[in-house]
This record gives sequence, C-alpha cells and structure tokens, in this order.
Amino acid sequence: MNITSEQNLRLGVNIKKKLRDFSLDIEFETGRGCLGILGPSGCGKSMTLKSVAGIITPDKGRIALSFSRGEAAGGRILYDSALKINERPQLRRVGYLFQNYALFPNMTVEQNIASGLGAAGCRARGTAGKGKFLSSEARIQKVKEMISRFRLEGLEKRYPAQLSGGQQQRVALARILAYEPEVLLLDEPFSAMDAYLREGLRLELSRVIRDYRGVTVLVTHDRDEAYQLCDTLLLMDKGRALAGGRTREIFQNPVTYQAARLTGCKNISRIQRLGPRRVRALDWGGLELVTKEDVGDEITAVGIRAHDFEPLSQEEAAGLEGKQGANLIEVTNPSISEMPFEWYITLENGLWWKKEKDIHTHEVMGLAPKWLRVEPWAILLLKGEME
Repeated sequence: MNITSEQNLRLGVNIKKKLRDFSLDIEFETGRGCLGILGPSGCGKSMTLKSVAGIITPDKGRIALSFSRGEAAGGRILYDSALKINERPQLRRVGYLFQNYALFPNMTVEQNIASGLGAAGCRARGTAGKGKFLSSEARIQKVKEMISRFRLEGLEKRYPAQLSGGQQQRVALARILAYEPEVLLLDEPFSAMDAYLREGLRLELSRVIRDYRGVTVLVTHDRDEAYQLCDTLLLMDKGRALAGGRTREIFQNPVTYQAARLTGCKNISRIQRLGPRRVRALDWGGLELVTKEDVGDEITAVGIRAHDFEPLSQEEAAGLEGKQGANLIEVTNPSISEMPFEWYITLENGLWWKKEKDIHTHEVMGLAPKWLRVEPWAILLLKGEME
C-alpha cells in the first residue's frame, strides 16, 4: 500500500485486553493528521500503541488499515482475532518512536538511520513482504536524503551519546520515516526531556507531522502537547475512551467531569439546579451562577477554567450588580502564589484564578481585585459523577 497525497488512509482499532488493574477496551478510527490519546499515566495509552505496532497481542479484536483513492479501495488487516490474523511487527509498516528513542548506542547516526532500511524497511515502496529489495546504492541515497531532511549534516559519524536530546529525536524519526511507514506511533516523545527543550522539539515534531502523509497517533499525559500537536483527540482513562473529537472543541466543551479534569480545568463544583440557566455551586460556598445554555437534569457539575475570570474594581462591580448574567464573585482573603510568568490566586471559597505576569514583577500589593466575574459562556456544564 503506497501512501500518496491523494489517498485517504485510515487506521481502525477495536481491541480488548485484560490488564492487571483494569481491562483495555478501546475503539477508534483515524485518518491522515495526528490523533492524540490523552490520559493519566498507566491508563492504557502505551498498551494501545504497542497493540497497533504488534509488540503485544490483544485478547480479541481487530486492527486494520484501509484506503480509498478515487473509486478504488483496499486495505490490510494487521490483527484480527476472529480470522486468526496477527502480522509480525516487521511486516506491519508501522513506525514506533519509543520514549527513550531506542537508538543503537554502538552505531553512528548514519548507521542508525540505515538500520531502519533493514528487516522491516529494506523493501522498495509497496506492501510489506512484496516488491523489490533496495539496492546498496539506493539505501545510501536514502540515508543521505534523511540526513538532509532532518538537518543532521555534520553529525553522520557521531554516536547517540554525543548528541543532544533534540538531535537524538531527529535521528530516531529519520530512522523510522526512512522506510516510509503507513502509521507513525509516538509514545510520550518528550517525557525524558528537560522542560526547556520541549517547546523547540514540539515545533520540530509539528513540522514532521504536518509533512507526513500517513496516519500519526501520539500518546501523552500533557494537555499542552495534545493541544499543540493533535488535530483530533481521544481522552482515555482506565482502559476506556471518555470522549473524542476535534481537539479545540473538546477543550472548549469537555462535556464530562473526567474530560474537564484531563484537559486541565482546575475549578469544578457539584451543583444544585435553581432554574433553567441558574445553578448553585455547592463546592464554592453556595455561589450562584447564570449559564449560557440550559442546565439539563443530566448536568451534575460546572467548571470554570482558571484564565476565564475578569477582574473588576468596586465601582465596576457596583455597575453590574443585579444585572442578569453578571456572575460577580467577591474576592475575600485570597491566597497568592508567585510563579515565573503567572500568579496563582486562590479565593476563600476555593476558586482558583491564574493571572499572567512578567518575570520582573514581584509585588503582590494591590494584585487581587475587589471582585471577579465570569461570563455565562465560560461556565462549563459537565456530566458524570465527581470522584
């Protein structure tokens, strides 16, 4: 199966596997672009990737690649328990980027990249197991192409221990993409990185994903990585999918309590319904709030993201008092913590506000306003029981 820009390539996964603490039961379908699987450590994210790659075998289910091009259609089954199909990892044409990159320490950069053209990748374009083997000249040319593509000129003779973290990542990606896999799996690619390296590496990886013509799946527990790199998102916990869809839409409307937590919402409260669009937040001192949307019987909680508060002076608050949807919150006895580029301000009722600052500002006097307000549209309506 060759990958072309006109081809609609899709990965379908529907698998089950009994694990020690829970059962993995996951189903999704994704196409070109990057699907992010976001969830806490130990929720089954990496196990899902390893199942797709063929490193571990599910108890039952199906994993398949399909494509359509014009009126033509086809595909390959990577795993099907009912049909007793289980392709070896070397034949799946699936590239797997491990957390530690898994470079061969005794090989140079060019040797590591060339190793990707052995075993699984030494055949010319076409379905794995068919086609012609690449000649020595073609393999040398391919390594040169990848050296140039990933800006590794001058590093060809260096060993992994002589490379920075970013250089190691580029070598690992070059090795994987040298044999043109149909699926690229990224397993927590920044987990071993120092914080100061991550942003630059995310931008580099974003470029690779954008130019890649196959299917990309990235697993992470970092919501910023998911938001920055992934077109679509699958939220996962304890082996199951909680929500799925376009990444920005899930962050804007997470729908459930668990999804709101996974996407970084710090303020969540149980509610008492007072009217079609009015609630009492039981965990915020009984604060009454007006919402933009109707609060159905299925809504059990509300959430407010820490950036979505508007500071008001005493005079500004007085001008809004009594108006529908004002959602005024008096600031009493705030607790203030300083971070390099943000203030964390916790109100007496438990609400948490995040306010941007610069590195040169340290004075807290006058920082907390007399009042905050939150727009009705910024209040998340959430389903599900709070833990």
